[in-house]
Order: sequence, then C-alpha cells, then structure tokens
Amino acid sequence: MSPVLTQRKIASAAVTLIQSRGYRALTMSALAEQLGVSASALYNHVGSKRDIMILIQDRVNQDIDCSAFESEPWDVALDQWARSYRGVYIRNIPLIPVMAVLPVANSPHTLRMYEKVATGLTRAGWPEPWVVNTIVAVESLVFGSAYDAVAPENIFDPGELSDIAPVFSAAVAHRDLLLDSVPGDDAADAPEVPRAPSPADVAFDVGLRSLLAGFRLALDALHDRAAAD
Repeated sequence: MSPVLTQRKIASAAVTLIQSRGYRALTMSALAEQLGVSASALYNHVGSKRDIMILIQDRVNQDIDCSAFESEPWDVALDQWARSYRGVYIRNIPLIPVMAVLPVANSPHTLRMYEKVATGLTRAGWPEPWVVNTIVAVESLVFGSAYDAVAPENIFDPGELSDIAPVFSAAVAHRDLLLDSVPGDDAADAPEVPRAPSPADVAFDVGLRSLLAGFRLALDALHDRAAAD
C-alpha cells in the first residue's frame, strides 16, 4: 500500500531532499522516490516543482516566530522576529537562494506572517509606504547573515598577503567578538559581556541593532515633523 500523502509530508520530504542533495536534485521523480510513491500519485497532490516550492516556503516559514508583534513594541518585535527568522534559515541554508526570491502568492502561512508584521508596524505609527521596505531590509540582513553563519571563521584571514591590506588585516586581528559590546566602552566599568558563539552572531547583532537604531531615528523624525505641522 502506498503511503498517504499530505501537503506537510510532501514539503518535509522536499526539504530533506534539498538539504541532502541540493536544489537541483529536486525533481518530481526524485521526490516521489523519497516519499515511496509513484510520480503519478505525487502529481495528484502537486502539479509542478513550483507548487512544491510554495509548500516548502509555507512549511519552513511556519517555524518563524512573529508573535511579538501582537504584544511588544515594534522595535522589540522586529528584533525577535529577525532573530527567529535567521535561526530558521541557518537550519535551511540550501533553501535561501530559492526562498529569497519566491513570490508569496498562494503561501497562506507566509502571508499571515507578513500580515502580523505589517499590522504591528502600522499600529505603532509606521507609515504604510515604509512597511514593505522595512520588511525587505530586515530579510536582506537575515538571509545574508544566515549564509555568514556557515562561513569559515577564518574567512577574512589574509594569510601571507597581509601587507597588501594592512589596515584591514589589523582590523581582522582586533575584531570585536563580544555580543552587545559598544565601541568606546570603558572595559573597567562595562559589565561583563558574553563571547558570541561565532563571529557571524556578533556581526548579525551589530547589523540588527544598527538597523533598528536607524528605524527609530527615522520614525522619531517623522513624528516630530507631524507634531510641528
């Protein structure tokens, strides 16, 4: 007897196939084999590879936590969403090139996620024209940082060519690898700061905090102009 197919089973099998063999290995026949069914049985549930990618998109994005937009200030919610988003895609690196450019049409969970984010931002006074650009800016940081998380830790080591880029080489040698540290802090007075699990975590933390700080300044300026009018 053939296994009973569900959209969740199809999506999970497709994710497993991509993670083990790469995106190019995902074909209808390979997926059918992975599921232990005939290709014709699979076609009864999905009509094309694009349909499968939409199922994958929805399945993977279900693990992203966007619940903070229902109760927290917008900047806290964006921070928590971005960190959860990054964690999900660190576990699904092979999917990033496809998921980052896959249209969201017909992906109900993904659309519900964006609806929560958009609602939380507009409720906090975020201008409607800024909402999508804000989401894309955060996602750009998330996807890039997810890739960085699997890069070798010595990726910036110049090796024997440090004389070509002496300033950069010195910066690499003195790179700050502490989470939540602030440039210029007096080490004697500053609280003890934990060392990050990886340089990628530090870079993401710096990028996200800087992005949120810029958003706060922009929103404050908007509110100040509105109050002055």
